[in-house]
Amino acid sequence: MEEETKKKPIEEAKSGFGSLSEDILEKILRRLPAPSLASAACVSKLWYQNCNRILSRPKLASAISLNPSLEVIGGYCCSDCDDERLDANSGILLTVGSVPGLKVEAIPLLRRTKQAPRVSMADDLVVDIRNYTILASGCTSPVAIIMFGGGDIDLKPIIEKLDYAMLKETVIAGDEKTEFLYRSGMESKNVCESTKYFSDAVALVFARDREKAHGIGDIQFHAALSNGVSAIGPRYKAASVRVNGRDCTTWLTAKREGEHEIFDGQRILNDINDELENRIGGADLYIGVSKHRKYSIEREKPRSMSSLAFHGVMGVDEEYLFVYGSGIRTADYFQFYHSDPNIALSSCNNVSIHLRDLKVDWNSKRGLHPLSVANECKKECIGGFVFACRGRGESFFGRPNVDSSPILENFPGVPLAGIYCGGEIGRGISILNAHGRQEESTTRLVHVFSTVYLVLSYTPASMEH
Repeated sequence: MEEETKKKPIEEAKSGFGSLSEDILEKILRRLPAPSLASAACVSKLWYQNCNRILSRPKLASAISLNPSLEVIGGYCCSDCDDERLDANSGILLTVGSVPGLKVEAIPLLRRTKQAPRVSMADDLVVDIRNYTILASGCTSPVAIIMFGGGDIDLKPIIEKLDYAMLKETVIAGDEKTEFLYRSGMESKNVCESTKYFSDAVALVFARDREKAHGIGDIQFHAALSNGVSAIGPRYKAASVRVNGRDCTTWLTAKREGEHEIFDGQRILNDINDELENRIGGADLYIGVSKHRKYSIEREKPRSMSSLAFHGVMGVDEEYLFVYGSGIRTADYFQFYHSDPNIALSSCNNVSIHLRDLKVDWNSKRGLHPLSVANECKKECIGGFVFACRGRGESFFGRPNVDSSPILENFPGVPLAGIYCGGEIGRGISILNAHGRQEESTTRLVHVFSTVYLVLSYTPASMEH
């Protein structure tokens, strides 16, 4: 009789929760509120392991408010709104999540006065990011940076400094011109209500956690870009350059490459319109300036770097070509670019192929640790972000959801968030042309009529070497 009494709980366990597979058990535990999950972890060693695995896995979630006022929400957020374009599609996107194994901090680009030199600001931002990353991970470069710039500054010189200072493995993405609120864990940087400082941009910095607990896997950032512009006309060489600091514009005259005659703005634009057969307006016409500059941070030895910077064409008169932004010098070469939906669509399709190949590589046994093959433990996508030009969308492509399709088609069901940008920031990315080949051109940092894709993957701890 006593022996039968002992067997009864064992049989009940096998026919009850004890008979559940680990997969089903984990799905049930995932739905428990925090206090119940903590209690469940005390039931048995198996339940403890499942609860611990749930807590050690990353998780992302997004929400959107169609109220475009930043005053209604705080925290890490960005808003794709400006006073001239408020409509039913304007609003605030908020993404929150848990990223075990990484430390995250919001580090602002601060300016004491409106006249403060932005070169020193960039140095301060780089130093702040380096110091935080060294403290968190022991390295000088973080895993990734998501940048949000204020709408009244040219962020290109800042991004160029970050490109110089950070290792090539650091992915940088974001929006050059938006509205933002932030709160930093570095209390000295929280100056939103201050009259002494201006916050021109904020960097959301992701750094490896040097104190990562045992059993926590590895999160990686993968980025790609859908190009949306085509080069048009000959190359030009800047003959004279004037900078208007009041509205952050540059006035140019130029020579065609290899010629001596100086062209005024109207002559230059007439040549381009002839090439385009007058099918395009100035709103989506740009110049891509090839820059060869020396960079340094504080007292470091300068190093030469090359990049391609885009500047939107504002208009012309009988003397000058007017473009947005600064940083152009006499003798810089530039070429015109125009938005091209055919190039954008083809490039978007190639990004989808690129992400599909990435997914196949994650799922192949070649990417697995030998001890993990039996358990079919693979790298997986945990979420994605889309930074698309405001000029793209249904009106640009003639059909909806083109820009989101590469992630939706390859990683259905994962959390996905996105915003329309006033300048797409993308560094450390695969730039795919219309033929699907990665371009080996000069570095591009702030893009136009493009879409930057940021995909996060997670490698469980059992796969780590």
